[in-house]
Amino acid sequence: MTAQASIELDTVAFRETMSRFASGVTIVTTVDEAGVSWGFTASAFCSLSMDPPLVLVCLDKRADCHPVFLRAERFAVSILRLHHRELAVRFATKGADKFAGGLFRGFGAPPLPVVLDALGVVLCRTHARYDGGDHTILIGEVEEAVAGEGKPLVYHNRGFRSLLPQSVSLTGRR
Repeated sequence: MTAQASIELDTVAFRETMSRFASGVTIVTTVDEAGVSWGFTASAFCSLSMDPPLVLVCLDKRADCHPVFLRAERFAVSILRLHHRELAVRFATKGADKFAGGLFRGFGAPPLPVVLDALGVVLCRTHARYDGGDHTILIGEVEEAVAGEGKPLVYHNRGFRSLLPQSVSLTGRR
């Protein structure tokens, strides 16, 4: 195979395989130049570096908010708790009134909208943006982080889940 040859992949098998990877669920928000709030649901989120503190989040290029996040200097990530299932669906739905219901508060200066009782909140200055196929990879330098308490909302096998009620150590002992 030459360097120019592309790898053919069964996209159905790829999607099915990736659906087996459990991940936390977040809502990523920003405010545009006119002061309008924008946001999306993301399960592709992780810490990237501790020095400097960086996080990574992926945004679908087809999302209505994509152009806004390409210009945004700052964004916030709210880590969702188990009871935020409907909110996660709303922020993943095109055309939905995402910020309806008063479930947000301002965080940082100037304030960005974050989920009121999020499991955690990370306020970021946009550090870099990279092309990632049909997504844009946003890298944020963390300016502030606040941890809360509760059970996380998890996305696995195309559905929202909760963690087991008891944790088990890697050795299988409790």
